Amino acid sequence: MSENNPSCSFRTSIGGQALIEGILMRGPKRQAIVCRTGEGLVEKTEELKLLKDRYPFFGLPLVRGCVTFIDSMVKGMQALTYSAGLLPEEEQGEPDKLDKWISEHFPAETAQKLIIGAAVVLGIGLSVFLFFFLPTFLVGFIRPLSRRFFLRNLAEGLVRVAILIGYMALCTRVDDVKRLFRYHGAEHKTIFCYEHGKVLTVENVRPESRFHPRCGTSFLLVVVLVSILVNAFVHVSNTLARFGCHLLLLPLVVGISYEINRWCGAHDNILSAVLSAPGKWLQRITTAEPDDGMIECAIRAMELVIPDEKGSDLWGS
Repeated sequence: MSENNPSCSFRTSIGGQALIEGILMRGPKRQAIVCRTGEGLVEKTEELKLLKDRYPFFGLPLVRGCVTFIDSMVKGMQALTYSAGLLPEEEQGEPDKLDKWISEHFPAETAQKLIIGAAVVLGIGLSVFLFFFLPTFLVGFIRPLSRRFFLRNLAEGLVRVAILIGYMALCTRVDDVKRLFRYHGAEHKTIFCYEHGKVLTVENVRPESRFHPRCGTSFLLVVVLVSILVNAFVHVSNTLARFGCHLLLLPLVVGISYEINRWCGAHDNILSAVLSAPGKWLQRITTAEPDDGMIECAIRAMELVIPDEKGSDLWGS
């Protein structure tokens, strides 16, 4: 790829995730973790085994959204656990009681899988509580909206958006999370540099934008917004029954949100710009400007997952 040649621009399916002092990059065939330690960069790569390759059903529209979401959560949690294990012992926090119990009663490899599985389940459970049960519960106290289902659903959606933005804003007050968000910015900048056909160097990556339209953070906001539309069909006043309906519709909400993100990533027009705008705005909270060391991590992770076959990582391929 020629340096600074805008005509080489394209959309890649390569995506990433910020880790503790590192970056996870995921390409079409393999993923790579690169973390910075006191001894330098530590690298780990592994081949991807996608469920849709074995069972085509899981690659169908709407279905693939839920599968991709769960798979990303599992692999992301595994990567976070790995990056945390690279920290000096004095910086590693004490394991909680559940982790200790699992470690004491199961072999090391099984224990690690169970701990990661429990973390994923707890993460999904917390998300469901915060963004589905809590808004339904709180708005349920507003009596005038009890049977005005359109207004009630809109109010629940606004509460979800407020909780999401408030939660993200609170995270920025934690120093470790601030660094995580800076690595997030390095990930976005590196992907943009690659998509613009530039040579992957710190100097080329640094001026790129940290706001990327195909970010996972944007996906979360799209889920919240799509839930407002889908849940508009729920005409149930009882709070628990209403929450149950929202829960049943959640796979559909995730599936539709994934397809919207996928479509926006493949198009460059007014509609895609409008749909991508809220997610980019949220990235003003969840990304920050990285230093050169963070960019080096992201570049190395990207280099490890760029496919040998040119063009096989095109978005939507």
